[in-house]
Amino acid sequence: MSPALAIAEAVNRGTSARAAVERALAACRAERWNCIVRTCEAEALAAAEAVDRRVRAGERLPLAGVPIAVKDNLCITGLPATCCSRMLAGYIAPYTATAIARLQDAGAVVVAQTNMDEFAFGSSNETSCYGPVRNPHDPTRIPGGSSGGSAAAVAAGLVPIAIGSDTGGSIRQPAGLCGCFGLKPTYGLVSRYGLIAFGSSLDQVGPLAADPADAEAALLAMAGPDPLDATSVAWELSAPAASLAGLRLGVVPAHREGLQPAVRAALEACCERARAAGAELVEVELPHERYAVAVYYIIGTGEAASNLARMDGVRFGHRAEADDLAALYAESRGQGFGAEAKRRIMLGTFVLSTGYYEAYYRKAMQVRRLIRDDFRAAFARCAAILGPVSPTTAFRFGEKLADPLQMYLSDIFTIAANLAGIPALSFPCGRDPDGLPIGLQLSGPPGSDRQLLAWSRALAISAGVPLAPCDAAA
Repeated sequence: MSPALAIAEAVNRGTSARAAVERALAACRAERWNCIVRTCEAEALAAAEAVDRRVRAGERLPLAGVPIAVKDNLCITGLPATCCSRMLAGYIAPYTATAIARLQDAGAVVVAQTNMDEFAFGSSNETSCYGPVRNPHDPTRIPGGSSGGSAAAVAAGLVPIAIGSDTGGSIRQPAGLCGCFGLKPTYGLVSRYGLIAFGSSLDQVGPLAADPADAEAALLAMAGPDPLDATSVAWELSAPAASLAGLRLGVVPAHREGLQPAVRAALEACCERARAAGAELVEVELPHERYAVAVYYIIGTGEAASNLARMDGVRFGHRAEADDLAALYAESRGQGFGAEAKRRIMLGTFVLSTGYYEAYYRKAMQVRRLIRDDFRAAFARCAAILGPVSPTTAFRFGEKLADPLQMYLSDIFTIAANLAGIPALSFPCGRDPDGLPIGLQLSGPPGSDRQLLAWSRALAISAGVPLAPCDAAA
């Protein structure tokens, strides 16, 4: 049985939820990867005792007593929600995100909040005001971003499930680089209410776990329409088939280009194992995917500039001392935001400005539609698409920080799924010669989230990947 479901089964049978939570709290306090920005001691112990009372009263909870860690951009009543930015230092959330409230209703207990790139702007977790997260497989390497803290917490065995957000790959890329499973759900499947927005038409809340059965349990707890999120949708999530036999699996020839040799070898080996298990591999084309990075950094920065306009020192955010209102805005935002946040706000303001909106933002939205149409055509020929998550395994700190374009290209294979609104996940599928995890990606049509998790489990097991945290947890 998977780690989280084993805890839930034990608690539902009468084992103390408090004991499981205390173990997780101790692990989070002792962690050495800077993946935890704060533990929630009093709140977690009170919640564990409440779970024990509910179980004693006869309730059976699907995630009873399961300790979870939550990315620092999801609101939880009474706890800080800083997005790892100086801009929100001291901000206390007045309400709880719907996704987190539903996990708590299912019996999960929030034990910690995880480090992230500032406002989710990054692919390496190096832009956090709390400092970078270290990869548990090699502390000289980045964990990926922006949900790097959540991925590292799962990989190190601190918690069986962590929650992140994915705007252009921010769950899948760190999951791939840290060797765990990470799902970006179908857009609208999980409510965004209570997620501090980066790009509202792109953001999704999703789970990371060492075992896809745990990720599925978290997804089922979080999923469903929410009157507080007008974009939420009642997708039907039917029970998945576990076998690869008869699966028509799409591969995109262009996805083999520009890969680190070990990543390409892992992709090709996975294709061969899938074929040996009875899957049929078919080549499909995504002709407009080559524009995805450019489209994303127009739409994403435009939405980010709009969403972060409220962080002005008056309505929200760090407030600087100044003599007049214009100076207050300038000083507050200048002091509160880091370099990458400023870069994206300026880019977004430019593409939305008069005289440039039609040339950039409107055109990007038109190409976005073409990308979505490409996926629809591809899924008419196959049930899922297999490809890489990242062109390389985890790189060293500072290697790409000074070159934003190279950093942005780290998400070249993950961005299109956000633009199309389809589910996509990362699953571990081997190691490179340095022992670093290699992640591969499965994407499918809207609503295929559970099926992707089932197929990813089969593909990971066929590669001999252990469904457990890395040795660093010891």
